[in-house]
Amino acid sequence: MKIGIVGAGMVGATAGYALVMSGIGREVVLVDKNRERAEAEANDIFHAVPFAHPLDVRAGDFVDLADSAIVIVAAGVGQKPGETRLQLLERNTAVFQAIVPPILQHAPDCIIVVATNPVDIMTHVTAHIAKQFGVPSSRIIGSGTTLDTARFRTLLSRRLGVDATHIHGYVVGEHGDSEVLLWSSTDVSNIPLHTFCEQQNIVLDEESIAQIDHNVRRAAYQIIEGKGATYYGIGSALVRICANILGNRKAIMTVCTPVDELLGVEDVTLALPFLVGGQGILKRLPLQMNEDEAAQLKQSAKIIRDAIVSLRLG
Repeated sequence: MKIGIVGAGMVGATAGYALVMSGIGREVVLVDKNRERAEAEANDIFHAVPFAHPLDVRAGDFVDLADSAIVIVAAGVGQKPGETRLQLLERNTAVFQAIVPPILQHAPDCIIVVATNPVDIMTHVTAHIAKQFGVPSSRIIGSGTTLDTARFRTLLSRRLGVDATHIHGYVVGEHGDSEVLLWSSTDVSNIPLHTFCEQQNIVLDEESIAQIDHNVRRAAYQIIEGKGATYYGIGSALVRICANILGNRKAIMTVCTPVDELLGVEDVTLALPFLVGGQGILKRLPLQMNEDEAAQLKQSAKIIRDAIVSLRLG
């Protein structure tokens, strides 16, 4: 299976490296407007193949995306220190209007996985462009809050002293400032979170919850301030999405894709639990949340919807 990556910056290159380390796919093609950068990244990743899995890694142009099962879109301008994801909107929309058409011209049957921020809105933009090519929105998947959910589970696992794979909790809504941590439905191996804490004599008070919430919500800002960009976490998240698609695993992930309506907000793209498999988005799953979380999620949806409207996509 061929996987294309458009945008050979830190996120795209890290995703390519993670594909090789994980043995996902059989061929990786990096496309970038800076062909020299794409060549350099492809060669560097390819040299790791003897230590990992037998993938072919090379640079190419849009025409080389032909027959790709998946195309990861990581192209766009980067987030500056102190800049919100929503402030990236207009600059990256122009980039997508230039790159999505040639992707679909050469790889009309691919599933597009969007990583560029603000990812909810850029996924909506991608789906809007793809619709003109007859591509259903189910084949347009944004990374959404896949990474945020991982951050939530990781930080909570540290607090509880439990492997993160046994913690089931979601972050939904915008991949950004208005995201919602669904504390009310979080559990540890099917034991409600607060019940588990009581059984294990673990104190999870309002201060602890607020600290975890802050560290999840502000993680990207802290990392960007310290080293300029985030890429290891999101690169790994993109590979997990690709693995679930190629393996038709029917996995539940908090990715984003357009939905007709959510809590009274129409035609919006945001992260929710979706069933992901070989055809892309297979099903939207119901949410369990309390009234306060529902109100927060509705507000998050409104923020994204207002940004979408501002683009006047038509």
